[in-house]
Amino acid sequence: MYLIEINDETSQLSEKILESLQGVLKKAMVSEDTPEDTEISITIVNDEAIQSLNKEYRGKDKPTDVLSFALNEGEEEIFGADIPNTLGDIIISIDRARLQAEEYEHSLEREVCFLAVHGFLHLKGYLHESEEEEKVMFTRQKEILEAYGIQR
Repeated sequence: MYLIEINDETSQLSEKILESLQGVLKKAMVSEDTPEDTEISITIVNDEAIQSLNKEYRGKDKPTDVLSFALNEGEEEIFGADIPNTLGDIIISIDRARLQAEEYEHSLEREVCFLAVHGFLHLKGYLHESEEEEKVMFTRQKEILEAYGIQR
């Protein structure tokens, strides 16, 4: 069974959006053949908090929409019956999500789910540093969101 821990530090997400986050991430985990004992954590923060993290970990002193921190990156996955496979943490800025939802003319729910799937795919090793990588990753995001029933 997947463990998806969501911590909304802003208290701004509705129950419906929180349920959609759980559902779309479970769909993503199944779609990516993720072992069932995998854990991930999602934290919803404001621009100030994500800017601080972005500066500390990426050297960029500005807010961003989503950050991913893989916990087993570059290491062998060591897990078994008593040790869960902790994939990592995804941090989402509610402020950026609201702005982008307005800019792209879709719901906050869709934007938050998009950012969560984007962060999850980074945890799974997807990148978008080249056109080809971007095409693969963004196609995968769209497939997962649509499979869960989230349209643009």
